[in-house]
Amino acid sequence: MDILFLLIPLSLVLVAAIGIVLFWAVNTGQFELSSREALHILEDDDSPSGG
Repeated sequence: MDILFLLIPLSLVLVAAIGIVLFWAVNTGQFELSSREALHILEDDDSPSGG
């Protein structure tokens, strides 16, 4: 029973830390245009230039 007094606050601190990091990542634009970067390699022109 004594371990619950340690684990419950630690889990709440961990959840708060994860929430803060997720909030920071969303607000700084970490998830913006993620699909555009994946498609960028497909748009690369591999044709020989000059000749």
